[in-house]
Amino acid sequence: MDLSRYKGIIFDMDGTLIDSMPAHLEAWEKTCAIHEIPFDREWFYSLGGMPTLRTAQEINRRFRQHFDVERLAKTKSTFFAELDEQGDLIPATHRVLLDHKDSKKIAVGTGCAMMNAEPLLRQTGILPLLDALVTSDDVVNYKPEPDTFLEAAKRIGLEPHECVVFEDTALGQSAALAAGMDCYLVVDGKIITLTRAKPRAELVGSL
Repeated sequence: MDLSRYKGIIFDMDGTLIDSMPAHLEAWEKTCAIHEIPFDREWFYSLGGMPTLRTAQEINRRFRQHFDVERLAKTKSTFFAELDEQGDLIPATHRVLLDHKDSKKIAVGTGCAMMNAEPLLRQTGILPLLDALVTSDDVVNYKPEPDTFLEAAKRIGLEPHECVVFEDTALGQSAALAAGMDCYLVVDGKIITLTRAKPRAELVGSL
């Protein structure tokens, strides 16, 4: 993998740097059981990158319900915090981070709230290696909108085209490409494909 053309690397967190998606899915499964919501593992996984509150809103939309979304989100976050195992490092992407931390700017752009992201990044030893961390608390529009990655690029002092993103969901990949950044897709812990972004000027012109 040749990353020489980039000055910065932006990683998603859940499912990309840290194998925390099983823990998130377990927390959502418990939440669904309490509220008698059908639990579709694949559907919930496809929402990876969304903040918990936004996922709760999507539940109402999909099942045409009127659950208290703040209560749903709080319940899920409580279940997640109570789990003994929240996720281990993913070797492939962790190696990319370690190999380039001294030569490139490194950031994490996640749909998690700061209160959940920071402890997990600290626990896994990633936090001290970062030049910037952008969470759902830092943006108004979440993935698949480009705001998370654009804010990350801004915080590390780079233009979007100078950055490459590593993501594990189509939602996150769409956000990266919308930001004008190339994106490596991570599937089952393996880095599989690179998708090139259109120049940012073309993206803006097509809106």
